[in-house]
Amino acid sequence: MYRNILLGGEPGSGKSVAQGNIVSHAALSTDVDLILIDGKLVELLPYAPVAKQFVGNDIRKAIQVLKAVQTEMDERYLHLARTGRNKITQNDGYRATLLAVDELAYFLASTGTKEQQEEFFVLLRDIVARGRAIGIIVVAATQRPSADIVKTSLRDQFSYRLAFRCSTDSSSDIILGTGWVSEGHSAKDIPPEELGQGLLLAEGGRPRRIKTAYLVRDDIDRLVRRAVHLRRAAA
Repeated sequence: MYRNILLGGEPGSGKSVAQGNIVSHAALSTDVDLILIDGKLVELLPYAPVAKQFVGNDIRKAIQVLKAVQTEMDERYLHLARTGRNKITQNDGYRATLLAVDELAYFLASTGTKEQQEEFFVLLRDIVARGRAIGIIVVAATQRPSADIVKTSLRDQFSYRLAFRCSTDSSSDIILGTGWVSEGHSAKDIPPEELGQGLLLAEGGRPRRIKTAYLVRDDIDRLVRRAVHLRRAAA
C-alpha cells in the first residue's frame, strides 16, 4: 500500500509471473479493486472474473479506463482537502485500487497513434505520481524500460523496482536505477536457468535477490475461484 512497482527483464525471465503474484494477492484481498490492462491479452486475462475493469490490447479503451481512474483520483483528493489530511486510510470508506499494466511498452510505442501513446503516457504518469497517497497503486511490467520507450519522468516515479535477468548491465541499471551495477548489483548476473529470480529494490534500500512463486494456469484458476467466493461473501 502507498507504493508503486516497475518490473522489467528479458522475455521469459519471470516478470509476468511476478506481476501475477501481486495481482493474485490483491485478488484475494476483498477490499481491493482490480483494474487490469494487458497488452498481450493473455497474461492477466485469467484474473478478469475478479477485475472491476479488464482491458486487452485496445489502447482506446485503455485510455478511457485511465481517465476514469484519474477522475476517481481527483475525487479522493477533494475528500482529503475537506478533511485536512494528505493520505487516505481504511476509515475513509474508499477501496484500494490495484492498477496492473502488462506489456507497458506496447501502449507507449507499439500501438495506436502518437497522440494516443502520448495520452496514455500522460495519464499513467499522473496516476503513478499522485495515486499512491489515495490508495491507487500501479504495478507495471515491461521488458527494457529505456528512455525512448518509458520516459524517465514516468520511470522515476516508481519507488519499487524489480529487475529479472537482463542481457546487459545497462539494461539492469535502466530498471533498477543508474549506479547499482557499479556497486555490484546487476540482473545480468542472474543465471538464465534461474527463472523467477530477480533483484528487488525497495524505496530507500538496496537491491536484494528474491524468487517469485510460479503459478501454473490450474493454480491461478483455483485461486480466482476462491477470490470470487471470498468477494461474494464479503459483499
